[in-house]
Amino acid sequence: MKRRTFGKVVAAASVSALAAACSSGTGSTGSATLGTTNDINPQPRENVREGGNLRLAITAIPSNWNVQCVDGNEGETADLLRWTMPRAFKADPAGQLTIDTDYFTDIKLTNTNPQQVVYTINPKAVWSDGTPITWEDLAATWQALNGRDKGYLYAISNGFDRVEKVERGVDDRQAVLTFSTPYADWRGQYSGNSILYPKSVSGTPDTFNHSLVDHMGPSAGPFVVQSVDRTQRRIVLARNPKWWGTPPKLDTVTYSVLDQSTWAAALQNNELDLARMANLNDVLLIRRTAGLQLRHAPMNMWRWLTFNGAPGSILSDPALRVAIAKAINRQAIADTSLAGLTDHPKVLNNHVFVMGQKGYQDNSAPVAYDPAAAARQLDDLGWKLQGEVRVKDGRQLAFRDVMYNDPGWVAIAKMIQSDLAKIGVKMSIDTRPGQDYFTNVIIPGDFDTAQYVLSGDVFVFNSIPQEFGLYPNNVQGNYGRIGSPALNDLIDKALSELDPDKAIALANQVDTQIFAEGHSLPLTQDPGNWATRATLANIGAPGLGSYDFTAIGFAK
Repeated sequence: MKRRTFGKVVAAASVSALAAACSSGTGSTGSATLGTTNDINPQPRENVREGGNLRLAITAIPSNWNVQCVDGNEGETADLLRWTMPRAFKADPAGQLTIDTDYFTDIKLTNTNPQQVVYTINPKAVWSDGTPITWEDLAATWQALNGRDKGYLYAISNGFDRVEKVERGVDDRQAVLTFSTPYADWRGQYSGNSILYPKSVSGTPDTFNHSLVDHMGPSAGPFVVQSVDRTQRRIVLARNPKWWGTPPKLDTVTYSVLDQSTWAAALQNNELDLARMANLNDVLLIRRTAGLQLRHAPMNMWRWLTFNGAPGSILSDPALRVAIAKAINRQAIADTSLAGLTDHPKVLNNHVFVMGQKGYQDNSAPVAYDPAAAARQLDDLGWKLQGEVRVKDGRQLAFRDVMYNDPGWVAIAKMIQSDLAKIGVKMSIDTRPGQDYFTNVIIPGDFDTAQYVLSGDVFVFNSIPQEFGLYPNNVQGNYGRIGSPALNDLIDKALSELDPDKAIALANQVDTQIFAEGHSLPLTQDPGNWATRATLANIGAPGLGSYDFTAIGFAK
């Protein structure tokens, strides 16, 4: 499942192999292949002291704590909630999966015709209000996300639209999922960026859509949300007294709402312990500060430019979007935005896979940089140059690029603006505040183009229909409302293929069509630079891996 976020200047992953100095965390930047490494200062539990408060940053207090809901589907919220919520599988830095036995003692694909998966829940697992986790919680998630009840405002179906039924197994601690249509990424349905909520949240459209607005409900991790202070703009997580697993080392985790541009200074001033570094000035500041270090490992996160192709919008014509895309020099954007952050800045040329993932290939030929061809295509479409701006039927080819108000984002927007001006396209820069950016701006479609970051996980197929499928009255994550029945059919075919290699080939066909429709332009992946206190253990740059939240803390 993909989450969107805006509080980063660039986005996630990379290219060759980390130099030894990078993996040691001493502070030089470099580049690595996604899925080969992490850099978290791994320490055995006996080397981590008991107690302490970990100080982290967030750009806004969540407006909806249900990340399955369309207005709660934000990357920072999901990152926060991973400390507190169940998951079916955990991953190592290479993305290899194992069952998370804190929550499930066994998960088996027991049949393929029809596809059937049996989840056996840990008998000790309880929600923070003391209610046992049962098959009914898994069934409620299916009910909320399967699309049958249009009252649920869900952000992603997560393959549950392919599940015919969820039934009680041998007892209340076992759920049996039977599929009506095969689903390639079935392991990701209660894992990764997906979150299992209790039936008290998912059981009805009203509770799903509204019960977690402005506050968190029952959870089931080693930590719980202890307090949300909107005046001080602070969220505190504390140890879960109902936790049945290995006790966490930390006492508390405190998230402070801070503008991303201040994170490096906050680390230097001993106000934070860990934050992602997105620009070279911040990296250099961390290098100069005693007691801090940089940790490096590429992540599954990337920056993109998405178009608004809704009916009536100025960019509703796919041919127009493709022509505009051809005029944008994405390599220049990579060279500028990643300078000093990675050894060999590269453009991301795939919507489904990121560099380093099995399946990644360059499918961007339909939008290859060619401003002369872009100008010719605009002429052919009837957009004729009148002075400095093209006009068709009395309407100027002028539109707004919307983004979070951050200097790094604006700098990239200015590069795009300059590229487009050369072919007679007028683009204005429209910056917005971070709070409720998606709820008030992106989800309603208040943009012509928009910039933000997407973060994914090892379950790439979950997100394809979410971002690129076009379904009536169900925008999910396709905020530009761009797609076609043919693309929907191709997506369906890829998701139904249980052979991994065949599924990857189909997913790349999907990606080629996404480029051809001018849906969006992937720009750059985040090189994965994290600044941290040198004493912080078992956290930092995780690669594709999951954190053990009970082991995170400060070395003795």
